[in-house]
Amino acid sequence: MNRLIIRISFLALLIALLVGGWLYYFITQHMDDPVTLAKPNQESVVWTIAKGSSLGQVNRQLSAQNIITNPRVMSAYAVIFDKTEIQAGDYWITAEDTARSLLLKFNSGQVVRRSITFPEGWAFQQWLSHLSSIEQFQASIGDESLPLLKRADINVVNPEGWFFPDTYTYTSNDSVVDILKQAHIKMQQTLADEWEMRELNLPYDTPYEALIMASIVEKETGLVSERGRIAGVFVRRLKKGMRLQTDPTVIYGMGDQYRGNIRRSDLKAYTPYNTYRVNGLPPTPIAMPSAGAIRAALHPEEGSSLYFVARGDGGHYFSDTLQEHNKAVQKYQIDYRNKQYQSSPQ
Repeated sequence: MNRLIIRISFLALLIALLVGGWLYYFITQHMDDPVTLAKPNQESVVWTIAKGSSLGQVNRQLSAQNIITNPRVMSAYAVIFDKTEIQAGDYWITAEDTARSLLLKFNSGQVVRRSITFPEGWAFQQWLSHLSSIEQFQASIGDESLPLLKRADINVVNPEGWFFPDTYTYTSNDSVVDILKQAHIKMQQTLADEWEMRELNLPYDTPYEALIMASIVEKETGLVSERGRIAGVFVRRLKKGMRLQTDPTVIYGMGDQYRGNIRRSDLKAYTPYNTYRVNGLPPTPIAMPSAGAIRAALHPEEGSSLYFVARGDGGHYFSDTLQEHNKAVQKYQIDYRNKQYQSSPQ
């Protein structure tokens, strides 16, 4: 009797091993089945896993669109190898993918990353406009900037200047808040690092004043090579108690009233940003400065020039005296001005 039980048990174990081995072979083999895309010769498609979706739900959706042929096999494989955890987001499914490679993507969160670029010298409203052009971000921006900054936990009185111009990547799960946080942290770190290495005897009491100056340098500079020289002019003017008299601050203060040129009446009109009327720096930055502009503001080029005027080729002519400057204005902005005139390089 005992021998019979042993034989039956052995036979049952053998059958179980054979069936288990066959199932394992069947499952693993089908995990290498290629996916099927909807259109002939289609190379890839974006597949979205919604937040809260389970692997079983995703597998059934993939099967319903004929992308995979054995959803239960994929689920069984995931259970056997403890790979049921998946991450929400957009994924590229390519013609080279298999059920196994898809599961790996879903497990490791190899989501599609898109990019958005903010050029140097843009103002905060331009950032918001650019973000609004992307459908994913439209609903989260709203009409007011303050609630948006609160959601991002950015504690600044005025957002201008506080976001680093760069290219940022994002996924389908990211929001405007996520991008602004990245840009704000990067600007804070860049400003702090540059402030620590600043030149001595600069006319700034705080890093924020340097940020204001950097934004002006950014807007005034058409050539990267001139940043330090232009910063030097402004620093010397501040030290001498001269007004900055820089057009970009006037334009910023005019807001929507600016129509492409500055009239004499605009230079006489008072705004806190009209540096022809107010002494010292304007109250806030006027744009998002680059690391190079911040560095120039904190390492201005030595020299004696106190004036500069756009030559019309993207660069500037620098002068030590007002008399020399007036001659340069006559030469470059009156006598030589033509259709090809430009204040910055094309």
